[in-house]
Amino acid sequence: MRGGAGAWMCARLADVVLAPRTQLLPDQVGAPVNVADLVRRAAQDAPERLALVAGDRRLTWAELDHAVDTAAAALSGAGLVTGFRVAIVLANTPEFVAAYFGTLRAGLVAVPVSPASTAEEVARMVATARARVVLADETSIAAVRSGVRQLDSGADPDTSPLVVPVGVAALPEERTYDELRAAAASSPAVPPADPETLAAILYTSGTGAPPRAVMLTHRALLANLEQMAAVEPAAVSSDDVVLGVLPLCHVYGLNAVLGMVARRAATLVLVRRFTPESSLDLVAAEKVTNVPAVPAVFASWLRTDIAGRLTSVRLLVSGAAPLPPAVRHGLRAVTGLTVEEGYGLTEAGPVVTSTLCSAGSSAKPGSVGAPLPGVEMRVVDEGGGDVEQGEPGEVLVRGPNAFSGYWPDAVDAPGERGWVATGDIGYLDEDGDLVLVDRLTELVVVSGFNVYPREVEEVVAEVEGVAEVAVVAMPDPQTGEAVLAYVVPASGATVTVEAVQRHCARRLARFKRPSVVEVVPELPRSLTGKVAKASLRRSGHERRGDH
Repeated sequence: MRGGAGAWMCARLADVVLAPRTQLLPDQVGAPVNVADLVRRAAQDAPERLALVAGDRRLTWAELDHAVDTAAAALSGAGLVTGFRVAIVLANTPEFVAAYFGTLRAGLVAVPVSPASTAEEVARMVATARARVVLADETSIAAVRSGVRQLDSGADPDTSPLVVPVGVAALPEERTYDELRAAAASSPAVPPADPETLAAILYTSGTGAPPRAVMLTHRALLANLEQMAAVEPAAVSSDDVVLGVLPLCHVYGLNAVLGMVARRAATLVLVRRFTPESSLDLVAAEKVTNVPAVPAVFASWLRTDIAGRLTSVRLLVSGAAPLPPAVRHGLRAVTGLTVEEGYGLTEAGPVVTSTLCSAGSSAKPGSVGAPLPGVEMRVVDEGGGDVEQGEPGEVLVRGPNAFSGYWPDAVDAPGERGWVATGDIGYLDEDGDLVLVDRLTELVVVSGFNVYPREVEEVVAEVEGVAEVAVVAMPDPQTGEAVLAYVVPASGATVTVEAVQRHCARRLARFKRPSVVEVVPELPRSLTGKVAKASLRRSGHERRGDH
């Protein structure tokens, strides 16, 4: 890693953050400056209101605030000081919520990690963040222990991460979460608040490249919550009951859902293990009003009998991956609700646009809406100049919610003018709404011509019996790259390679047509349901290109 101890401690990032972004939003004088302040404020404003529902467990905001205090005191009592990192490898449970906000209240840095991670992934992320404590539950403890054993901590045992089992018995060299809490002071020592203090290190999903460690300050996370709160109609209000089906270790679930619930002092119903039936039962039992999810969740619901099971729901929101038109239409036909869509990225904390902000119809195919209040957006060509309306280019965003670069050296932090290059290709329609075309890194270049995978995927999806399709590049000795399509048939359907190729021959220019079509039972996916195209590309590159 580049940089010495001072570089990776990152207790304060003012030297790499633009001065104009040190405030949250112009109208937020007196706003919280530590994300954990949201819990304290909710406990003061609505102490008896339900904050969390997790199976039979129910915590009010007053009870959650006390749990956050206890977690903060426990972590401080373990010898951690301001700026130290805490890896949270927990499922969607009240323990995750208390540990996350407790980490922030203690002036520490949260490093959420998926509990489904392999030992190698845990080792890499813990080592990259130089975490001093790793919280693990029954889902993740085996991988965490194995991953931590893989780390080379050198000669100094004080820098070796302490594994803290949550709800699991400890090994001799470990300390349980209950032990830390029992030994903690009655109240935590809260360091002085500073919005430019690093709050979290969040790993990108890595569907197209290795995950990168994104640095988000309290300022960035709180600013994005204020931007979302300024949207009308409100995505979350104080009397809403929100389904927590998204993993809290991902920025979508962590800030756009958990953070917004805390911002509004609403109620979050946690889903630890998702199945279509159990989640629908939970929606009905808890009278859920808001469902922020990924397309895979909504698609799975349509494969069950959902008639009459979403009557309490007022808002469906989809993000993190493109929403197939068939899923949008299917949900509207059954529920009468239009699925709102949004666009975001970890580096923006995460939400950038929403169809709730659209001046036109929110049901426009392909649209992910207009920028949130306080977010600026440009679409530029390869030279950095603005393109004409309707012309595709790279999407740039700017706002107080922007990240502070990648850990540990703040590499690729927003430049002097504050713009963040998203790596996404899109265009602005006549209403000023963003329509995403593809990832810049996922372009297929055939004999010098750009092929956008999403365009090909939409055409292949028209073939009868096709449930899903993913298009990637594969090497070709004549054209440099060629188009490779992976096709998943619908349940009970048969899809032939010949049928796909015939349809593409009618609908696409020759250079855009798939040179190879593979019919597969399923597509690999990331934690949030995105198709893991990096895995598919590796398969494509393993081909000899002799098609």
